[in-house]
Amino acid sequence: MNKVKFKIALLGAISSLIAVSLGGIALANPNQPCQKEEYRQFDFWIGNWGVYDAKDTLVGHNKIFPILEGCALSENWTSAKGNLGVSYNFYDAAEKKWHQTWIDQSGGSLYLDGEFKNGKMVLSGYRPGKDGDQVLHKITWTPLKDGRVKQHWRASKDKGQKWNDVFVGFYKKK
Repeated sequence: MNKVKFKIALLGAISSLIAVSLGGIALANPNQPCQKEEYRQFDFWIGNWGVYDAKDTLVGHNKIFPILEGCALSENWTSAKGNLGVSYNFYDAAEKKWHQTWIDQSGGSLYLDGEFKNGKMVLSGYRPGKDGDQVLHKITWTPLKDGRVKQHWRASKDKGQKWNDVFVGFYKKK
């Protein structure tokens, strides 16, 4: 077998393995990926934003834009102090849930799941706290009538019985 035929056979074998490993996963129509209404629920967050606290002090800049032909949103955060973070946000049709994966330059991460309900995006998930105990994080994004977006991040060490504010911010388009 010559090298070209070997490479073609190898690529075919790899493709077959990938197809078998995807097994029961339903793949989207490549001609119209992510066009259903559910995929557009977080589009109110798209934009180039200045982010302000409740006292109207600038706390950072955030740029959110669609990627992968509208199948996900990319968040790119820079705090006023220069801290950086990114997240990827996407709707999982099989689970009928939204997911966010966040990472910052210090290695801090969050893995959140949730839904768009009553005009708000609400995502939550558990992460170990500094003492090792599980902390429930819940972030709500609310589009406001004046075009801003409110982000309210809360944390609970007792599975949601009591909440502490981590961050309350207001996004204003630049």
